[in-house]
Amino acid sequence: MGESVFNCCYVPPPPPGEEDPRISRRTEIMASHSAQISPDKRFIIFFDFDETIVDETSDDMVVQAAPGQHLPGWLKDTYQPGRYNEYMQRVLAYLAEQGVTESDIRGVMEKIPATPGMLTLLQFLRTRPVHDFEVVLVSDANAFFIESWLRRTGSRQLFHRIFTNPATFNRDGRLVMRPFHSHDCPRCPDNMCKQVIVRDYVSRRTQERGRPYQRVFYVGDGANDFCPALSLGPQDVAFPRRDFPMHRLITETHEAMPGEFKAVTVPWVSAEEVVQRLRKLVAE
Repeated sequence: MGESVFNCCYVPPPPPGEEDPRISRRTEIMASHSAQISPDKRFIIFFDFDETIVDETSDDMVVQAAPGQHLPGWLKDTYQPGRYNEYMQRVLAYLAEQGVTESDIRGVMEKIPATPGMLTLLQFLRTRPVHDFEVVLVSDANAFFIESWLRRTGSRQLFHRIFTNPATFNRDGRLVMRPFHSHDCPRCPDNMCKQVIVRDYVSRRTQERGRPYQRVFYVGDGANDFCPALSLGPQDVAFPRRDFPMHRLITETHEAMPGEFKAVTVPWVSAEEVVQRLRKLVAE
């Protein structure tokens, strides 16, 4: 798959001497520590994290670690649309200044509840035959928040790859988050277009495997999950959380531009509904 397939989402190479803002070796290393993936997987399933795997937004929940469990007005007033990643960098800096520790933040993340039925879905994927599912997480949260929750629930090893904003603690004890990449997609926040990630990854894995997946699945909830779902084909399945932005955007697209959204759409309230559909599809 060449660069032209990205259309509005194509990210050009950097000038000489500058770091590549595309999905690079650095971000791939940040994304995963897993071993080489079996080339025999029949399906690939992508998950969002906030309000998809967990039933809250982790960026909102971290505020519970702040003094009084709230942020000062002057800090909240610095948010600008499309620049949420930069805003969260300021929030994390503020938390560190207030004495909030790595352990404090991890404790908040570990207590976030899973969405209804999600632990059942993760267990279903964990117990499937080894050649069934390649499982990938794509999130605009950050590596520390996600890893904290997945490790607490024993789910980390299920995910073959995790694509998210890098985040590590510096010597001063501050959680430093960086943008995942840059892109030109008008639909998505400045630091992440999930369609770029999904299309690049599926293309690269298809080349490595020498054949396509039988189906691609995408489980999400937000507006930034609609963009990658647009890249799915008619054999693929989008699982939007019912009545959340991803679901509403798919519905609006079907009404305004019939045929534009190609994937089969299966809304869910409980992730057990996702399990039921996957059971049928893997048996075909």
